[in-house]
Amino acid sequence: MSLPTYTAAEVATHATADSLWMVIDDGVYDLTKFASFHPGGASFIVAGAGGDATEAFYALHRSEILEKTAKKYKIGTLVGGTRREIRAGALSAVPYAEPAFFQGAPSPYYDESHKKFRAAVRAFYDEHVRPDMVQNDVAGKPPSKELYEKLGAAGMFATRLQPGPWMKDCVDNCGMTLPGGLTPEQFDTFHEMIAHEELGRLGVPGYCDGIGAGFVIGVPPVLMFARPELRQRVGRECIMGKKRICLAISDPFAGSDVAAIQCTATKTPDGKHYIVNGVKKWITNGTFCDYFTTAVRTGGNGFNALSLLLIERGEGVETNPIKTAYSPAAGTSYIIFENVKVPVENLLGREGDGFKLIMHNFNHERWMIVAGTNGAMRNVLKECYTFAHQRKTFGKRLIDQPVIRNKLARMTSQLEAVECWTESITYQMGKLTHAQQAVALAGPIALLKFLCTRVANFFADEGAQIFGGRGITRTGMGRVIEGFNRAAKFSAILGGSEEVMADLGVKQADRSFPADARL
Repeated sequence: MSLPTYTAAEVATHATADSLWMVIDDGVYDLTKFASFHPGGASFIVAGAGGDATEAFYALHRSEILEKTAKKYKIGTLVGGTRREIRAGALSAVPYAEPAFFQGAPSPYYDESHKKFRAAVRAFYDEHVRPDMVQNDVAGKPPSKELYEKLGAAGMFATRLQPGPWMKDCVDNCGMTLPGGLTPEQFDTFHEMIAHEELGRLGVPGYCDGIGAGFVIGVPPVLMFARPELRQRVGRECIMGKKRICLAISDPFAGSDVAAIQCTATKTPDGKHYIVNGVKKWITNGTFCDYFTTAVRTGGNGFNALSLLLIERGEGVETNPIKTAYSPAAGTSYIIFENVKVPVENLLGREGDGFKLIMHNFNHERWMIVAGTNGAMRNVLKECYTFAHQRKTFGKRLIDQPVIRNKLARMTSQLEAVECWTESITYQMGKLTHAQQAVALAGPIALLKFLCTRVANFFADEGAQIFGGRGITRTGMGRVIEGFNRAAKFSAILGGSEEVMADLGVKQADRSFPADARL
C-alpha cells in the first residue's frame, strides 16, 4: 500500500514535542513517540521538528538507519522531495568505490558477464547477509547452517574456488545455480576474484571470515588430491554448504614455519588407519567445522615426512575458541587431536608430499587474501570519500580541506596500483597450469600480498584520521573504519607474515637471476 503525500507546509504544522514530524530525503516521519527514546536525547529531535532534517540526519547517522530503526516511523512522502533509492546489488557511483571497469572504463580483462556477476553476488549478500551481519558480528554469532546452505545452493561457495570440474558437477548433480546467469563454462579467475572482493567489501571482517574462509583454503586440497570417492563426497557436501571445512596447518610451535610442525600421524599395525596426535592454533572456522584438512608429520618413528590428511570431526577431536582482535563469529580455534583414528584413504596426495601440496595451496590462499582485502579497501575508500562530503568542520566540508584531499589522493593511488597488479596476476593464473603457477607466480603473489597488506595498514591509519573519533567507535558512522582497523593485521599475518612474504618474493626472483648480469 502506498503511503500518503504531504506538503512542506503540512509538515511544518507538526513542530512540537506533542506532534513531531520531520523530513529526511523524501520521507515524512512521525517521531513523536520516538523522541524520548532517541539515544542522543530528545532535544535533537525537537530542534528539527516540522522541517527538513536531511542534512542534520546524515551528519550523525548512516543511511541504513532509515531502513532499520526509522522505517516503522515513516508515515508518508514529501511532495517534491528528493528521493534516495537504494537498490540491492547496485554498483556505487562514488569515485574509486569500484574497480575502473565497473565505473565505465574499458578493460582487457572483463566483459558483461563480470558486471552481471558482481551485481548478482552483491544483491545476494544485500538480501541474505547484510540485514543481520553487524548484530551477529558484535554478538560473536557464526553464520548459521541455514545460511551456509543458501550460500551453497546459490553458487556462492563454488565461485570462490578456482575453475574446475567440481563446479559443473554441482550444477548438474546437486541443483546448484550460479550468480548472474553464469555457466560453468564461462567462469574464470576474474569471476572468482570478484567473489572474494564482494565478501570483503561487506565491512564486517570477523563475521565475513565465518562465511567460508576455511572452506576456500581447506577444500582445494581435497578437490585436487583426494581419492575420487572422497573428493566427490566431501567436495559436494562443502560446496553445497551441507558440511563445513577448514585448513589446519599452523601449530603453536611453528607458526609460519610449516616445516617445523609437530602434529603426528602414526600408522596402525594393520596399515588401515593413522592415529593423529597434536594441536593446531589460529585455525579459522575451526570451532564449527566438520572437516579439517590437516598437516601432519608421518614416516614412522622419525616422523621425517610431512603429509596432508582429511580429518573428520569425531572422537578425539576437540575445538576451543581463541579470542582475537575481531569477532568470534570467525570461529578462530585451538584444535586438539588426541588419538584420532583416520582412515588411510583420507590421505591427500602421497605420504611425504605434504609440503609441496601446502605450498601449492598457499599461492591461491595468498591471492584470495589480496582480493578480499582489496574489496575491503574499496569499501573503506567509499566510506572516506562519502564522509568527507557529508562531514563539516570549521565551517567547511572535509573534502574542502587540502589535507583531507591529500589523504584521499594517497589512498586512491595506492589502491589503484595494488588492484592493477592483482588483475595482472589474476590474468596469469587463468593462463598457466597449476604446475606453472607454482614456479612463475609464487614470488609475485608473495610480493603482491606484502604490498597489499602494507597498503591496508596505511588505509587503516588514514581512514581513522579522516573519521576522527567516529573511526575508533564500533557503532555508528565509523563502524566500517573501526572494524577495518581491528582486522587489518589479520591479512598481514594469515597465509604468511609480511616479512616472510617479502623475503620469499626476493628469494624467488634471485633464483632466476642471470649469472652473467653486470652493471
